[in-house]
This record gives sequence, structure tokens and C-alpha cells, in this order.
Amino acid sequence: MAAHSGLITVMERAARKAAPRLRRDFGEVQQLQVSRKGPADFVSQADQQAEETLYEELKKARPDWGFLGEEGGAREGDPTKPRWIVDPLDGTSNFLHGVPHFAISIAVEEPKPNGQGEITQGLVYQPLTDESFWAEKGRGAWLFDKRLRVSARRDLSEALVATGIPFMGHGDFEQWTRIFAHVGPQVAGIRRFGAAALDLAWVAAGRFDAYWESNLKPWDTAAGMLLVKEAGGFVTDFRGGDQPMIRNEYLAASDSMHSKLHKLVAQALRKA
Repeated sequence: MAAHSGLITVMERAARKAAPRLRRDFGEVQQLQVSRKGPADFVSQADQQAEETLYEELKKARPDWGFLGEEGGAREGDPTKPRWIVDPLDGTSNFLHGVPHFAISIAVEEPKPNGQGEITQGLVYQPLTDESFWAEKGRGAWLFDKRLRVSARRDLSEALVATGIPFMGHGDFEQWTRIFAHVGPQVAGIRRFGAAALDLAWVAAGRFDAYWESNLKPWDTAAGMLLVKEAGGFVTDFRGGDQPMIRNEYLAASDSMHSKLHKLVAQALRKA
């Protein structure tokens, strides 16, 4: 395996500790589909238990670090030290419906004097495929011992693009529809798989050529953004700026593909 820091080892160990329970619970939730009660409560419990396992493992390794998780929110640590940003189950709706596409996402955020932290390590782990995507700032992005590079495709007509589609109570339907209307006719395909962390990891791995989405949380994107950047790609907001997390807009792709996609997105937003 490619050499990585002890931090990645800590993150991978934590993910692998939480994974067996998620795999077992996923098997259970598939059975619960036939019950009248439904699996929603069961899944929220699986989510919480996975986060507790991750919290305990990460705290054991770095006791004074803070922790931001989807389920438990922020748990304070030493403000001069990094903090973990964790999604124990990205793709909860998939999990809930027995769709085998979800991941654990863990990132390290270093504090900065300006108050906006910097992501320096990231891991996206798919429990069902045992794929471990990881990246460290300045050291590249990897899948196990294979170096990841964003797609080399340059033509939109050959591009497979991922996105997230707004749904009940979540997202801006009008904005998404405008962007889709501009992007869809120009590309080879658009996919909506329902796990942002994996969408970004797959851009880093060259499986997707590009990705756009808005209305996400830091734990959805922190690790995946670093993966794309360390694989040679770009992640910006819809205006091409460097504040995707602040604006809560994400446009990820290789250099040439990003500029072409950004022009389409900008056209869509200008017509708003």
C-alpha cells in the first residue's frame, strides 16, 4: 500500500471498526423492507451507533481533538488542535431502502488564524465493496495503493456527470432544473447515486468526469473535496470561486472539464 501518515491509519482503523456493524445492519434493513413498521427508526439507530464507534476510536487516538458529526453535532476539543469531520453513513436514504451504495466519510480539519479551517486528510470508505479512498494534502489521492487521477476526458460529449437532485424539503428545485437544462443536452450522461462523498471520490478516481450539487453539509463533502483536489481536479462554488463550503455549492471536475461545465452553470444562473 502507498505510504501514508499515521493519521490515515487511525482513520482507516476507525472506519473498519464501524463497518461490520453497518454491513450487518444493512442486511437487517433489507429484511425490514417487508415489515409494516418500516426501517426508518432502525436506520437512524444504525447511523448513531456507527458515529459513536467512530468517535470512540478517533478520540482514543487523539483525545484532545474536536469532533463534528452528522448525528451528534459538534463536540468541543482543544481549539488550537485539529478536529474530525465525520459522516458515519453518507447515503442514508440508500441504506434505508436496501440500495447498496453508501459510505463512511472522515476528514481532518486544521485550525487557521482566519477562523476558516483547512482540510488536510480525508478518507471515504465503502463498507460493502471494501474500497478505501484516501488523500493527504500534498501527497496525492489513493485507492488502496493505486494513485488516483481525475478523468483525462476533455469533451463534454463524452462526459459522465454526477449530481444530487433536490427532494422534499431539501434543495432548490428551480436552480437545479435550470442547471440540468443547460448541462444535460451537452453530456454523455447524468447520474444521481445518492451519496455525495462517493460522488466526489469517484470524480477523483476518474469514474465520473464531473459533479455538481448544492445544499450539502461539511461532513458530506470535506473528505471528498480533498480527494478531488489531490487527484488533480478542481472544486469550486457555482461561480468558480474558492468557497464551495461557505456558499454551499459544489462543482468538481478536471481542469478542462471544470471550465466547460462552469460556463454552462454560469449561463444557467444568469438566466435566473
